[in-house]
Amino acid sequence: MPASRVNAASQQRGLVRWGLVRWERRLVGFAVLACGVVLVPQVHAQWGGGWGMNRGGYASTAGQAADYGMSEVLRARGRLNLDNSEAAKNWEDAKTQEIENKLRWTETYFEMRKVNRDARAAEEGPPVTQEQAIRLARMAAPARLGSTQIDPVTGHIHYPMILMQDTYASYRSRLDQLFSERAASGSLRYDQFQSIQETVGQFIEALKKNIGQYAAGDYGVARTFLDSLAHEARMPAG
Repeated sequence: MPASRVNAASQQRGLVRWGLVRWERRLVGFAVLACGVVLVPQVHAQWGGGWGMNRGGYASTAGQAADYGMSEVLRARGRLNLDNSEAAKNWEDAKTQEIENKLRWTETYFEMRKVNRDARAAEEGPPVTQEQAIRLARMAAPARLGSTQIDPVTGHIHYPMILMQDTYASYRSRLDQLFSERAASGSLRYDQFQSIQETVGQFIEALKKNIGQYAAGDYGVARTFLDSLAHEARMPAG
């Protein structure tokens, strides 16, 4: 047999084998697809659903599954927006309630202050007039020193016994000088008045430091005398 005829025969057998392989592949593909169509309902029945299970069915194709998936995404997004809206509304309601509560608290606070102020005013009575204030101040002021306590002509001061101790000598000396100047001129300059007030204040502090050395009555007499001496500086001499 010539070589050309041999080659032609070999080519024909090769084409036949190639064609058979293609048909075999197609048959396998059809078989797989058929199995898939059969298995999908079974899987759906076994696991309670498939693609699109929220609708009680399943997708039979990949395209339908994609549509179902997209619809679920949109449904979830819509639900999220709804939840966010509800949360924002709840926040606004809570904020409004908080503001109203603060307003009520503020109103209650000032109302209570007003009630308290009115009650105190009712207990205290009408406000004090200027004349009453002057009279009360005079009543509260220390008594003026008599002529036996401070000489109206010379300004000489007669101190209580415990104030005559040597520890208080510097205070007595300064006060004697200032009141002698007052008696001589009939009044005090403002700087002299300030000096008397400062000296009496220092005298009182020194007396307090030694309070444990004196009987209560003696200390009371000395302290009252110094208060009256400071008050005397406000009065005209004589």
